[in-house]
Amino acid sequence: MVIIFENLSADQADTYRLVLSSYGISYRSKKGKHGWSISVNDTEYEKALNTIEQYLKENQDFHSTDEPLCHEYHKTFTGLWVSAILLAFHVAITIGNDSEVFVRTYGSSAFHILHGELYRSVTSLMIHASVVHLAGNMLGIAIFGTAVCTITGWGVGWFMILATGVLGNLMNAVLYKTGHLSIGASTAVFGAVGILVAHQFFKKFRLPGQRMRAWLPLGAGLALLSILGSGEHTDLMAHLFGFMAGLILGAFYGVLVKQPAAKTYQVCFLLIPIIVLVISWMRGFGYG
Repeated sequence: MVIIFENLSADQADTYRLVLSSYGISYRSKKGKHGWSISVNDTEYEKALNTIEQYLKENQDFHSTDEPLCHEYHKTFTGLWVSAILLAFHVAITIGNDSEVFVRTYGSSAFHILHGELYRSVTSLMIHASVVHLAGNMLGIAIFGTAVCTITGWGVGWFMILATGVLGNLMNAVLYKTGHLSIGASTAVFGAVGILVAHQFFKKFRLPGQRMRAWLPLGAGLALLSILGSGEHTDLMAHLFGFMAGLILGAFYGVLVKQPAAKTYQVCFLLIPIIVLVISWMRGFGYG
């Protein structure tokens, strides 16, 4: 006998066995480490394959699943590492430094950004006003940043997340023009939420019978924004712009990318946010 299907779920195996039996095709099924496999006689291989293919074609509207449009990259814990970096940076700048001066010098000042100090849209993401402010963003980065990188890969993921934070701060500066100063990684956190929302939208929208449900992630994202992003002493517009930037980048990724980039490309994409952070702080300190 020859294996015709393998790594099937229990439901798939039950369905395929039922279809083969109904057409009088002999088979043998076996449960393996990664799922069920089904074998048929060599002489009935083509008949069995055509039978299952015809069944799936005729019943595709009734057997659609929420399978992802692209393969997940792999499990990653980079969100925890980035959270640790935010903590270390906060400790470093609060010891022996005047935090208020630091905020005024490197925070996302709308006036200064529009007058050429674009690096502030990057440096401000790593500055936090208090331990509570920092803890909230560390938790958000750990959860949503990790989720994004599980889908896109750790290099592409952090490139996109940093891009949403920077774009959110730039759009906020254009809105306020002057008299506005903000800090914190929350703009990038909500950017990550936007990326996830866009991913879920496109995953469901392309499935038959799922187009109405595709709008649910967007509603959930907006609800999360209203609950977590609009409290006292929070910059709602920066959060909203970060979320919108995440939706746009996530949409581009969902449409153009079918599977995560290989490890070599992940490394290249990871180098971009690292270089951007280094150059931005060098500009802030007066180098370059």
